[in-house]
Amino acid sequence: MNLPPLSLYVHVPWCVQKCPYCDFNSHGQKGDIPEAEYVQHLIDDLKADLHLVQGRKIHSIFIGGGTPSLLTGDAYTRLLSEVDGLIGLSDNCEITLEANPGTVETNRFKEYVKAGINRISIGVQSMQNDKLKALGRIHGADEAHYAAEQAKQAGLNSFNLDLMHGLPGQSLDDALSDLKKIIALNPPHISWYQLTIEPNTQFASKPPTLPQDETLWDIQEQGQALLAQAGYIQYEISGYAKPGFQCQHNLNYWRFGDYLGIGCGAHGKVTDAKTGVITRTEKVKHPRGYMDMLKPYMYKNWQVEQDDLAFEFFMNRFRLVEPCPVEDFSALTSQPLQSQQAALTKAINAGLLIQENGHWQVSLKGHRFLNDLLELFV
Repeated sequence: MNLPPLSLYVHVPWCVQKCPYCDFNSHGQKGDIPEAEYVQHLIDDLKADLHLVQGRKIHSIFIGGGTPSLLTGDAYTRLLSEVDGLIGLSDNCEITLEANPGTVETNRFKEYVKAGINRISIGVQSMQNDKLKALGRIHGADEAHYAAEQAKQAGLNSFNLDLMHGLPGQSLDDALSDLKKIIALNPPHISWYQLTIEPNTQFASKPPTLPQDETLWDIQEQGQALLAQAGYIQYEISGYAKPGFQCQHNLNYWRFGDYLGIGCGAHGKVTDAKTGVITRTEKVKHPRGYMDMLKPYMYKNWQVEQDDLAFEFFMNRFRLVEPCPVEDFSALTSQPLQSQQAALTKAINAGLLIQENGHWQVSLKGHRFLNDLLELFV
C-alpha cells in the first residue's frame, strides 16, 4: 500500500512550573535540566524506531512539552542534525518548536532558527495579566507582545500565537479584546481554543468559575467573525491561518498521516506497508524512567482494532474544514467503505455531513455538533 506522510513528534517534559489547567506530561523544573543527556536519549529513542520509517523522509517535526524553549539552540542543532542523518528531511520540512513568552527564552529565537527550526508556536493564552495569573502563567502581557515581535525578527518561515478563551471570570468583552490584541500582532497563524477542565489537573480538583454556555457561544461566534475579517481562514476546529500558513504537522495528524513519537510519554502512529495494520506507540512517561539505561524507551504499543479504525479516522479527519476525499477512508484504514455506509447515510440524512463530487464535507451543523457526528461511527 502507499504509505501516508511521516512526521516526528519530540517531547521535552520540563517547564518552570505546572499550570493548573495542564494535563500534558510536564514536570516543574527542579535544578538544571540534563540537556545533553536528554538529547542523547532522544537520539537513541529515534534509532530504536528506525524500522518504523519504511523508506520515508520526515514530512514535519513538532517539538512540544513542557516548555521546549528551556533547551538551547545547540541542543536542537545536535538533535536535528541526527534526525536528518538517520532518516532525512523532506524538502521544505516544517519544524515547529513550542515556546514560552518569557523574555529569557525568546532571546534564543535566532539560535533556534540557526539550528534549523523554521516555525515557533508561542503559548500566549491571554493578553490580560489578571487572566494570566489565574491560569498560573509565569509571563505577563508585555512579555507576550515582546515574544511575538522577536518571532517576527528571527527569520522564521512562520509563527503561531496560542490564545485561550472561556477563562475564569472572562466576559465577552474580555475575550474579544484578547483576540483583537493577538490579531493586531499579525501572526501568520493563530490557535484559538476554549479552556476545558481536564481530569487530574489542579482546576479539576478546585474548579474555577467559567463563563456560561451562552457567553461561550457568543465568544465563539463573534471571535470567528473577527478572525475572518482580519484574513484568517479557519482550517480546523481551533486553527486559523493566513493563506499558505496552515500548520503542516497538524494537517498530517488530522489527515490520518503517520508520526513517530520520541521523548517522555510521546505517542506515535505508524502504518505497516505490507499489511496496512496501524500501530500506536507510547514511550515511558517520567524523565527518570525514560533516562534509565536499563529500561527500553517503549512503554507500550498496540494495534488499532478493526472496530476502532473508522472512529479514529473520522475523529481526526472531520476536525478539518476542507473536504475529505471518499477514497481516503479505504486507502488509510484498509477497510471497505461499505462497512460504514449505514453510519454515513445517517450523518447525511441528519444534515451533519454532505457528500458530493467524491468528497465528504462536514456541514456547519456538523461542526457545531461534532460529537453527535462522531458517535455514529463508534
